[in-house]
Amino acid sequence: MEYEAVIGLEIHVQLNSAAKMFCDCPNRPGDEPNKNTCPICLWLPGYIPKFSQEALEKAALVCLVLNCHLERQSAFDQKVYYYPDLPKGYQLSQAHQPLAKSGWLDIAGEDGRPKRLRIRKIHMEEDVARLVHETEGRTPISLVDFNRAGTPLVEIVTEPDMRGPQEAMEFVRTLRTQIRYVGSSECSLEQGSMRVDANVSLRPRGSNQLNTKVEIKNMNSIRNLGEAIAYETSRQMGSLQSGEAITLHTRLWDAEKRLTVPMRGKFEGPCVPDPSVAQILISDELLNDLRSRLPEMPQPKTERFIKQYGLAEEEAMLMSSERDVSEYFEAVVKRNISPRTATHWLAAQMLPALKERNESLRDTPVSPERLASLLAMLEKDEVNANSAKEVLTRLFDSDQTPEAIVEQYGFKQVSGASELEELVDQVLAANPSAVNNFRSGQAKALSFLIGQAMQASQGKANPKRIREILMARLI
Repeated sequence: MEYEAVIGLEIHVQLNSAAKMFCDCPNRPGDEPNKNTCPICLWLPGYIPKFSQEALEKAALVCLVLNCHLERQSAFDQKVYYYPDLPKGYQLSQAHQPLAKSGWLDIAGEDGRPKRLRIRKIHMEEDVARLVHETEGRTPISLVDFNRAGTPLVEIVTEPDMRGPQEAMEFVRTLRTQIRYVGSSECSLEQGSMRVDANVSLRPRGSNQLNTKVEIKNMNSIRNLGEAIAYETSRQMGSLQSGEAITLHTRLWDAEKRLTVPMRGKFEGPCVPDPSVAQILISDELLNDLRSRLPEMPQPKTERFIKQYGLAEEEAMLMSSERDVSEYFEAVVKRNISPRTATHWLAAQMLPALKERNESLRDTPVSPERLASLLAMLEKDEVNANSAKEVLTRLFDSDQTPEAIVEQYGFKQVSGASELEELVDQVLAANPSAVNNFRSGQAKALSFLIGQAMQASQGKANPKRIREILMARLI
């Protein structure tokens, strides 16, 4: 029998509000353990949670950008279960009245055509504390860090519309971009601000039935998500073919061994309405205000960049892939820099340099104004490309203007005709064999001569003018 995979995702996204969901403690889970705590997020008896307006607004923006119907009324429940990272015995979540329902995202399917994947619901909930297991140099112990306790989350539950790992990976990529654009979360799988669980089952191809699913956890990259789904699909296929029943349970992805391993049986505790948090009511005014905050999204921005700036489709997609990149790009272009020059320098120089320094466009000292000043000098032939790269490197570590750096380090390009002609004559005199090679048809000899001229000028000569003068001398 031929089977097909049926895949749905449950995605937890930490919201980047300044404070936690139900108290005023800073929302910084990575700080020194148990630094950002209070009686509310330590879940001590008798303390009443107070709901965060900022967390609600960031969650609502996620719902709107994922094309969901934002419910005008929602409420919190007590999701009852006990675990050491949740010592109060329940988690505040929205089981019965979620914040939003019936959304969708369009992705590029495996056949290249658009495919719409549905979102069943989005609900808010508080994150739990973090367990730290210490096993080296002492008797193994487990510690609890409450910094993460009470961090606001949204859980995005999809319909089981995906049929393979590629669709699941593309869905997460697209969803991550959308949420980053509205500024509600960094959505980093590696750093834990986004966590993805995959529910995988198999059914006879062409059937509409839903069979027993297996949940996979512990996937900290999009690549791991795809590999885990592929492995689990293959594992279940082998079980069915050998007559072994699929049981409802949770498995972990072992990234080193590249396989899933059993974790526990699937358990759903009871959910009862919570009396301590008031119902959430979203007014027309708030809804209209939230809709007005939605930025221009990647797809329409890509189309605009192609039309407005004459970029190729791949260039436009890259410049609109992240909101920070697109805003930085346009800030540079608005300072009379060629869009193609700005695109090339952002893609080939700025972004790799930022990654190497572990910086972002938001916190880099190389502002759009400073980069535009450098590129203006490049476009005016005041510096050449190699010198411009040297200047850019120094801009990261200095508050000087590009012009001052060029002056201080002698990066100004030599473009004067008499100086360059004298330089070329010296190079030709010193390299007669290369001259003969070029004249006998060896075109690469020209590159050698240009290189010699650039070396003699310590990289300051205008390479375009050097080529022109060489060609005039050699032909």
